[in-house]
Amino acid sequence: MNLNQLRYFVSVAEAGNFTKAAANHFISQTAITQQIQALEENIGAKLFNRNSRPVSLTPAGKVFLKEAREILAKTDAALLKTREATTGLEGELRLGFTKGYEHSDLPKYLRTFHQEYPNVLISCYRCDTDMLAAGLIKGEYDVIFTWDSTNLRMEEALEIRVMERVPLRVALYANHPLARKKELTRKDLKQENILFMSPSGTGDSFGDAFYIHLYQKAGYQPNIILRSNDIESILMMVAAEEGISIVPEYTHSWDVGTENIVFVPLSGESETEEILVVWRKSDANPALKHFIRELPAE
Repeated sequence: MNLNQLRYFVSVAEAGNFTKAAANHFISQTAITQQIQALEENIGAKLFNRNSRPVSLTPAGKVFLKEAREILAKTDAALLKTREATTGLEGELRLGFTKGYEHSDLPKYLRTFHQEYPNVLISCYRCDTDMLAAGLIKGEYDVIFTWDSTNLRMEEALEIRVMERVPLRVALYANHPLARKKELTRKDLKQENILFMSPSGTGDSFGDAFYIHLYQKAGYQPNIILRSNDIESILMMVAAEEGISIVPEYTHSWDVGTENIVFVPLSGESETEEILVVWRKSDANPALKHFIRELPAE
């Protein structure tokens, strides 16, 4: 069995006709028939009902068609990557990410991309969400990973994909009365001093309003003693027992070198942080196209 036989088989299956499939590959009907027969002998099963018009697939042929398409698609992708590695995809990818997201799987995606395209320099910039959005629109970045503080979906020039919806956790100091709970809701935090993790450097944004609304739905206005987009500073203050905070799950891997922080799951509708990957539709950087293609789908 070889790749040409697979391609001939798929062509006949799609055309329903040996003659048309042969013409598509610029070979004779006899040649394509012989190749399909050789494929069937190799597999040990008939793939076509040749007495029907148009020719139809046997049950075995229907199964094999799906597999053959996947094999050809993977082969084409492998050849494309090999050619790109040979010709040497070069350049720079300017990537911005929201503060704290370095503790997510983002470094793993960057490492995988760098291994495949070693001649592309990935320049990374850690900023608050407002600066990321403004910088992307101005052309300072090719792609950003952010939670939305400016309602980016209103920008028609941008392409947006949801990267992930990260569960939220309540960060408490270890001897806090709620620290032993298996899960919490916002209602449980009514009497607490809140260290508010904001997506924005201003502390008053579209993203902030969304989470403040969740407190209001729980029946109260939160007692916010600090607004900050610096997760390290917030966790440091939690460890010092100055208050508690609601933070995304990816911050678990970073505990400011202390054992005095406990993370408790936060239950309830909308208790996630939506991370978006955003780029300009007009950006012609070839490295960007390849990078987006390599990212996992949500």
